Amino acid sequence: MPIAGCVEAQPEEMAFRPEYRGVETRLLDGDLVNFFVEMTGARSGEDVADYAECAAAQYTLIRGYGFARHLRTNVDEQGGLWRADAVYTISPALPRGSRTIDAEVVAAHCAENGIPMV
Repeated sequence: MPIAGCVEAQPEEMAFRPEYRGVETRLLDGDLVNFFVEMTGARSGEDVADYAECAAAQYTLIRGYGFARHLRTNVDEQGGLWRADAVYTISPALPRGSRTIDAEVVAAHCAENGIPMV
């Protein structure tokens, strides 16, 4: 018979403690850029894809542009090491397409969330 007022202990949720292991950037052609990122402690592929997007946003700003368009991101995980291989185009004006980012807005979001950039 349970005792009134007692609460069964729940297992503690694992804290999100990412370790960002760096960004490699390759300019493929003019405005086409490839980003390779690695991290551990990701909760899912979305965390490593966000890391790549943060790198793309900062790189866009460094190059003096304001916008980027996401083309693709491939994510892989092996033994707790997450990798993303992402390709973006960068541009001074808002590009056509539905997968565009405003680099300043994304970079601010990344800084607020402690996600490092280039």
